Amino acid sequence: MDVARLRKNFAQVAEHGDEVPLFFYSDLFIKHPEVRDMFPIAMETQRGHLVDALVKIVSNVDSTADLTVFLQGLGRDHRKFGAVAEHYEAVGASLLATLQYFSGPDWTPDLQSDWAAAYEVIGSVMVAAAREDEAKRPAWWKGTVVSHERRSFDVSVLHIQPEPAMDYLAGQSVAIESSSRPRLWRYYSMASAPRRDAPLEFHVRLIDGGAVSMALTSNTVAGSEVRLGPPIGVLTLPQPVPERDLLLIAGSTGLAPLKAIVDQLTELPQPPSVHLFFGARKAEGLYDLDSLEKMAAEYSWLTVIPAVSADPRFAGETGSLPDVVSRNGDWSRHEAYIAGPTQMVEDTSARLAAAGMAKDQIHIEDFGWSEP
Repeated sequence: MDVARLRKNFAQVAEHGDEVPLFFYSDLFIKHPEVRDMFPIAMETQRGHLVDALVKIVSNVDSTADLTVFLQGLGRDHRKFGAVAEHYEAVGASLLATLQYFSGPDWTPDLQSDWAAAYEVIGSVMVAAAREDEAKRPAWWKGTVVSHERRSFDVSVLHIQPEPAMDYLAGQSVAIESSSRPRLWRYYSMASAPRRDAPLEFHVRLIDGGAVSMALTSNTVAGSEVRLGPPIGVLTLPQPVPERDLLLIAGSTGLAPLKAIVDQLTELPQPPSVHLFFGARKAEGLYDLDSLEKMAAEYSWLTVIPAVSADPRFAGETGSLPDVVSRNGDWSRHEAYIAGPTQMVEDTSARLAAAGMAKDQIHIEDFGWSEP
C-alpha cells in the first residue's frame, strides 16, 4: 500500500468538496436502500461527518497506533446506528466507486488496489471492535433528564440518568440523540467523574444551526428521554495518575471534560497540583465559575483562573487564553489538557510547545463528529 499515493489521490478527490459525500451516499442508498433509515432525513451534517472521518484516516494512515484507536472508537460508536458487519462491504464498494469517479483518468489498478487494501484494514478494525464491544455493553443507553438549568443565554447544564449504569473515564464523551431530532447525534463530554448510579452532568451550548443543541437546550425538561451512545475519547488521565502537576485550559463548554478530570482527582489521597484556566469572551460566558470556585475553596491543590477576551469591565484576567496562560507562569514541566474551540486549542498548543513543553505533555481531543 503506497501511503503517499493514497494521500495525493485523496487531496485530488477532496477538491470536489460536498460533491464527494453527495455522490457516495447517493450511490450507497441506490444500491442498498435498506440502509437509508439508519441516517437522518437531512443529510448535510452527515456528509460533513464522512469527510471529517476520511480526513482523519488519511492523515493518520501511517500512524498505526493513533489510527487504530480512532477506528476502534468508530466501530464501537456505529453500533448505535444499527450497523452490522454486512454493511461495511456495501460502504466499501460505494467508497471505491466514489473515489474512482472523482479521480477520473488518474484512477489506476494500483490505486484501486491501495484503496481496497486500506479499506479492508479499516473495516476489519471497526468490525472487530464492534463485536468485542457487543459482548460488554449495549449499543446505546436510555437517558432520563433529571434536571435542566439554563446558566446563560446560550449554555444549559443538564443532569441525565443513564439506564443501565454507564462505565466511562473522566474526560470522555458520548453522543446524544434527542427524540425530537431522530438519528441526529451530537457529542458532549461528561462534566463529572463516574460514580455508580449517579446522573451524568453535561454542558450544552446552543450552536447556530445546531439541531441537537437546539433540541437539548430548548425542548428538554426534567423527565425528557434521550439516547446516549457509548463513551469515547482519549482526553483522560493515565493510570496511575502521573506525579507531574497539571495545567488544564478550557474555553467555553470545553470546560466539561476538564471539570470531570478535576472531579476524578478529588477522590485521590494526594492529587497533583492543578491550575485550571477557564476562558470566555465575556464574563457571563463563565457559566460554571461559581461551582469551580467552590471546588477551589475546598481543595488546596486546585487553582482556578477565569479569563475573558472581550469584556474590559471584567476585574480578573483579560485577553486570549493563550496570552493569559503564557503570562501566568512557566508550564514546561506540567501535563497540559486543552479543550474548547478549535482555534483556541491549536493556538494554545502551539504557544506551549514554543515555550518548551514537550509534544507528549500536551493532550487535546478531536471529536470530528460535531454539529457545525
